[in-house]
Amino acid sequence: MGQEIEAARFTPNDFVEYAERLHAETALLGEWFDADIFSPRDRMGGYELEAWLIDSQARPAPLNQAFLKQLDNPMVVPELSCFNVELNDHPQHLSGSAFSRFEASLGATWKQCKQAAETLHARLLMIGILPTLQESELTQANMSDLKRYRALNEQILRLREGRPLQLDISGQQHLRVAHNNVMLEAATTSFQLHLKIHPRDAKRAMNAAMIASAPMVAVAANSPWLFGHDLWSETRIPLFEQSVEVGGFAGASHGPRPRVTFGSGYVRKSVFECFVENEEHYPLLLPMPFHDGLDQMSHVRLHNGTIWRWNRPLIGFDYDGMPHLRIEHRTIPGGPTILDMIANAALFYGLMQTLMTADIPPEEQLAFSVARDNFYSAARHGLDAQVTWLDGKRGSVQKLLLQQLLPMARQGLQ
Repeated sequence: MGQEIEAARFTPNDFVEYAERLHAETALLGEWFDADIFSPRDRMGGYELEAWLIDSQARPAPLNQAFLKQLDNPMVVPELSCFNVELNDHPQHLSGSAFSRFEASLGATWKQCKQAAETLHARLLMIGILPTLQESELTQANMSDLKRYRALNEQILRLREGRPLQLDISGQQHLRVAHNNVMLEAATTSFQLHLKIHPRDAKRAMNAAMIASAPMVAVAANSPWLFGHDLWSETRIPLFEQSVEVGGFAGASHGPRPRVTFGSGYVRKSVFECFVENEEHYPLLLPMPFHDGLDQMSHVRLHNGTIWRWNRPLIGFDYDGMPHLRIEHRTIPGGPTILDMIANAALFYGLMQTLMTADIPPEEQLAFSVARDNFYSAARHGLDAQVTWLDGKRGSVQKLLLQQLLPMARQGLQ
């Protein structure tokens, strides 16, 4: 979804042609998995950070076009709303002083961004949801001027047959809102971590990421407030899930395959199962035809980018053109500081290494339904959440982190 598209409107024939190319690419991707041709160069990490532009009163400042022109840095790009931007970085080998390098690089980019914002009498802020944001500011007038966002809005509303999106979040307080565009999604900003994985570890890595999601969201939660309401510890989770709420094909538009999802189950044999599920269960949103070869996976990758699993498998390419596999972990909110985010990254990468290389696969010890329940409990209650871990014991996620998970992460990092 980071790539721009050529058209904001589509014809019925566009959907037919895209579906044909998606089917052909998915079949070829299955052959790649069977032949095990993916890059073995693994243990690399990266991130995307979504941030807010705010004014002197800490209100959203819809200035990203002027800000990006002033900044002139190709690693910082627009987001859905005019008051959000995304900071990117080059991936790092997860060895030696990797986290110090991440911290230094992100710090340098952040400093440059702050200086550019100051020239516009604005500031930057990192947080999952800006507490001062008002629903009235989430308008199409504040949508970034990119065709993919206009098309996304049009197609989401088409699948909903014009019905407004409904927010219904019950937490410390209860919020119910009807909204007529996808700008609700712009209220959620995250720190997305990428982990490049060896093909032999892909299944274990995907399942480990799902199991790790509960403690990750609990330890990183910083977004309880939305439109003046105190809701979940990490309100970003239900907000994002409801902000683009469309499901499966005709007759199941609110069915068992929501567009933003924890997933439908553990990976059983191969992460290729996710791409098969993409084709079989999710209607096309952006049927933009590409004219490169099937081996570029352009249609598979764009379609996958419109399905927002909290842990999403990605297909990419190495410098020599060899395809590779990554896991994108999407549960962590942005901020509140660079040091916090680097610590969250260290926890995630360390936990992943230990979980996906354990002698007994953790997915054999913890049912998928329990991992999913853990995740939503952690999003709702933060460090006070009661979760069930691999030993079958139930307790607070705070104690679990202190007594088991921090040592596991340290072991993984070592």
